[in-house]
Amino acid sequence: MWHPISTAPFNHDLQLAVMDWDGPHALVFPCRRVLTGWVKSDSNERVDVSPTHWRIWEYHPIHSA
Repeated sequence: MWHPISTAPFNHDLQLAVMDWDGPHALVFPCRRVLTGWVKSDSNERVDVSPTHWRIWEYHPIHSA
């Protein structure tokens, strides 16, 4: 379930959705909200996005063949 971005918690792995001319798109990597905006959860690299919605990032184990 998607939530309004204004309610996004700090310091949790989240999936973000952004809007563009083609509609909403979910980012494919987990992000964390920090005081200065958004960073990638795994690297703390700044993410320059203006998300509109969020949901908890769900990790899925990778299965080897």
